[in-house]
Amino acid sequence: MRLYAGSSEEFIADSVNNRIADKLKTAFFGEFRYNPSPGEVSSWRNSLRALSQVFQYGEFRRHGVLLEYELPLTSKRLDCLITGRDNLLNDQAAIIELKQWEKCEEGDAERIVTFVGGNNRDVLHPSVQVGQYRRYLADYQPAFYEGESPIGLRACSYLHNYTPKDGDALFALQYAPYIKECPLFTGDDVAKLTGFLREFLVKGDDQHALRRILEGKFRPSKKLLDHVGKVLEGKPEYVLLDEQLVAFERV
Repeated sequence: MRLYAGSSEEFIADSVNNRIADKLKTAFFGEFRYNPSPGEVSSWRNSLRALSQVFQYGEFRRHGVLLEYELPLTSKRLDCLITGRDNLLNDQAAIIELKQWEKCEEGDAERIVTFVGGNNRDVLHPSVQVGQYRRYLADYQPAFYEGESPIGLRACSYLHNYTPKDGDALFALQYAPYIKECPLFTGDDVAKLTGFLREFLVKGDDQHALRRILEGKFRPSKKLLDHVGKVLEGKPEYVLLDEQLVAFERV
């Protein structure tokens, strides 16, 4: 399930003309038969406008864009997945996790931060969260593991309202391995974010990779079956998402 699929040009036009949130709201109702919360609609409007500006700045043309793409067997949805090709014309994709955060504090567990805003709460560090999404999707979506040329998959997060201060908790040493694997970009990192994406999304592909993803039938990869085998041997191998991993860290 996804709430939006189209070209990068269509996405930019829908955002610039303030249509994107309404399109997602309509698609959400069509899928779930009730309306999303006003907060979620506002988040779509603000975060996706910021992301469309990134795509404009980076001159992403003829790339594919998926919004609110549901991970199989869960209720979790990816904020954005953008597809294209690298210099060797291999299909590539990137998950972009969007946050409206303005402040956070260092958590008391390795992969947790305390989000400061409204009711303070412990959540996964954005790089950890999107990294788990990437692993999960790569295990279940055949487009990323099947055939002679599976789609390459990277991940990052974009905190478009965040202005880090010196020694900011978001970049504490305990999170460094996760940020290295799945980079995190803040409000003044537009050039860095586009540079990261352009490393492997060099060319548009007229939504070729996007169609491969949408046409793929979810099923577990051999790698996931190997995970299950290790679990039966008493080794913790499952990819935990969001609240599941927060609870695991607490335990």
